[in-house]
Amino acid sequence: MVYISDTEKAGNSAGSVGNAGVELSRRFSVAPMMDWTTPHFRYLARILSRRALLYTEMVTTGALIHGDTARFLRHDPSEFPLALQLGGSDANELAQCAKLAQAFGFDEVNLNVGCPSDRVQNNMIGACLMGHPDKVAEGVAAMIEATDLPVTVKHRIGINGRESWDELCEFIETVAAAGCKTFIVHARIAILEGLSPKENRDIPPLKYDWVYRLKQAYPHLEIIINGGIKTFEECHEHLAHTDGVMLGREAYHNPWLLAGVDSEFFGEQAAVTSRHEALRAMFPFIQQELDRGVYLTHITRHIMGLFLGQPGGRQFRRHLSENANKPGSGLEVIEQALAKVREPQPIAES
Repeated sequence: MVYISDTEKAGNSAGSVGNAGVELSRRFSVAPMMDWTTPHFRYLARILSRRALLYTEMVTTGALIHGDTARFLRHDPSEFPLALQLGGSDANELAQCAKLAQAFGFDEVNLNVGCPSDRVQNNMIGACLMGHPDKVAEGVAAMIEATDLPVTVKHRIGINGRESWDELCEFIETVAAAGCKTFIVHARIAILEGLSPKENRDIPPLKYDWVYRLKQAYPHLEIIINGGIKTFEECHEHLAHTDGVMLGREAYHNPWLLAGVDSEFFGEQAAVTSRHEALRAMFPFIQQELDRGVYLTHITRHIMGLFLGQPGGRQFRRHLSENANKPGSGLEVIEQALAKVREPQPIAES
């Protein structure tokens, strides 16, 4: 699970659930989230939905070029379709990393122009780049030149000091002229001073109508909407005005939502019919991870929300919290936790 070439994408590693031949669609995707959309969460997400497009955590160009490249790009073949999100602004480095994305078999390379943290701003990464559309365009053009993969941009509707409609349009037009055809738009501005990243996900007001207007103004571009979306009903409302929806925190904290995606948005049979079935399908992968030295708690922290709202769900989470961190913990801890929750009814959610 270190190197996956294009020719190997159709294959599966030991214990893989398999997802060969599924066409990339941005109609429904799960947002890249630091510390959350790790290979362990993505494996569960793929068990729950064959069609949802998955994204890695943001990986900086410096980490890929100067760090443990294979570790940062590690993924299981079952995760496809899968996009790599990059953080960076140097065109040459972005081009080099786009080549790596293709070499490691990713389906898309995405540039982060939305993260508001002070740490990334200091390195000219994330939302601060909205103030430098020409630099974003230069990086996008370099990535497009370097790879055959689709190159997309995830961004805010503005930043403090550059939050007008005209400035948003200037950003879109400049980056689109460089060859970008897909824009994933978090429908809030980012306030770069005075708010934490968490506060920047809640305090600036959502302006979904601005994202709708972007699709109207640029019908030739693919516009995906992101920010504060929680239900399928909301997804359908947004899909009436945009090309796709991206969910973040809701998909992570309530992952069973993903089990309804294939039928709700693609007219296909659900991948699984119960939470127990989904988690047991993950067992071979979990054992594979344990065998290579991963601690159980590093895996179970990503499955805590699977039984959210279900009878026994709290006991399930408590058992994992209290026991997965013990030395030598293995699949038996999850079996014990599963015994505390009733088998749920088949999918019947909207």
